[in-house]
Order: sequence, then C-alpha cells, then structure tokens
Amino acid sequence: MKINISADARPQVRTLLIAAAITIALWFIPFAEILTYPFRLFVTFIHEGGHAMAALLTGNSVLSLSVSPDTSGMVQSTQGGFISQSIISSAGYVGAMIYGALLLFLIRRAVAARIVLLGSAAFILLLTVVFGLWKPLVNGLQPGVQLSGIPFTLIAGTLIALGLIAIAKYASARVATFFLSFLAVQCVLNALLDLKTVFFLSSPFGPEVHTDAANMANATGVPSMLWAVIWIGMSLMILSMAMRFYAVSQQQNAAQQDLPFEDPLEV
Repeated sequence: MKINISADARPQVRTLLIAAAITIALWFIPFAEILTYPFRLFVTFIHEGGHAMAALLTGNSVLSLSVSPDTSGMVQSTQGGFISQSIISSAGYVGAMIYGALLLFLIRRAVAARIVLLGSAAFILLLTVVFGLWKPLVNGLQPGVQLSGIPFTLIAGTLIALGLIAIAKYASARVATFFLSFLAVQCVLNALLDLKTVFFLSSPFGPEVHTDAANMANATGVPSMLWAVIWIGMSLMILSMAMRFYAVSQQQNAAQQDLPFEDPLEV
C-alpha cells in the first residue's frame, strides 16, 4: 500500500530510515549486541512498566518490578478479575509498541528531543525507585516477590536514566533528535521481535517457557499462540497508525525541530 509522504515529513522519515538501517545492520554484526544492550534493557523497562501501569489502572497493586541481565523482566501484582488480568498481561508487548509510537508522534510534532529524553529518564527512574526498589522491600514477604532482583534493576535503571539525562543535557539538538529516533525504532522493532519469539515459543513444538501469552492462556483458556497473533496484529495496527500520522503534513511545526538530515527525501 502506497503512502504519500508530505514534503515536511521527509527529513524526519529519512532520520527514521537511517536509524532503522543502523538497528538492522547491528543484528548481523558479531558482538554488536553489546552496543544495543542498553537499548534492550530500556525496552524491557518499558515492557514491564506497561504491566505495572496496567495493574494500577485496573485497581490492582504492584508488588515488585525486576529486570534481569538477560534483558528479561517480571512484574508481580495482585490478582484481579478476568478483565484486569487480560489487560495486565497484554500491556507489556503492546505497551512497548505504544511507547515507541508515542515517541514517533512526539518527534513528528516537533517536541524538543531534550524534553522527551528527560521525560523518558523520569519514567525509568520512577519505575526503578518505586517499583524496583521500594515496593519489593515493602512486600518482601509476599509470595513470589524476590529481593534478589533489586540490585541489577536499581543499577540498570539508574544508569539508563542518567544516560538519557546526559544526552538531553550535553548532546547537540541534532544528536539528541537522532538518538530519540533511534530509541523509538528500538522500541518498535524490539517489540515486534519479542512478539515473534513469543509466537514461536507458544507453538505446539515450542519449549515450556513462562510468557505473557501463557498467562493469558491460563486466564482465558484461549491458546497462547492465538494471543501472540492478536498482539502482533494490535502492534502492527498501532505502528500503521503512527506511520500514517507521520506522513501527514505538520507544516506548522516543521521549523521547531532541529533534524540531523534536513535535505529533501526523494520518493
């Protein structure tokens, strides 16, 4: 399906394409995962933050949030009804895609990259301090809450937040804008890759691994593989809406963004 890209969107689209190309190229470079490791951890925090926010919005309590060195994560929350369990389980992968789409929206609306980076840093710090440190200490005696995840979660969350703050404060406007575009691409592509992994893990031939899709299957009786397909469809729909918005002219905001690639994009 052809999408007409407005003239004022083309420099931003070029920035996204370059960020996406770098991301994909790094997948094929040996040991390049070292470079993308902090971004993977960032996406994990966003994923687990989606679970935590969904738990709060559905009237449940978050008992703990932890992120592991292998970039996996876990949120322990009180058990609500069927609807709240469904929302909480779905909020991880879909939430990461929504966050990536939100970053794309803010970039397209020419919101200053420094502000968005500082906002992201504040969100990571909130998740780290409140749900990664304070909540586990308070709920340490609750079943399923493990205190062993606190040190790495605290260190990783703090370093990621400080890195975002440093880029927002010391990087040029163009570098900050490109970094934000790269961060948005990481959220979107990693969310899709993680869903692909969940899809294969949920297949009849997949190993017995605890996933969000397995949680949904236990709560609803619907096969976990179908839930993975549903989430992939939802994520693609969110991404499609974000990209269509990206292609629409926002001429009144075009002068506000300092883009790293401002030459017209030939399409």
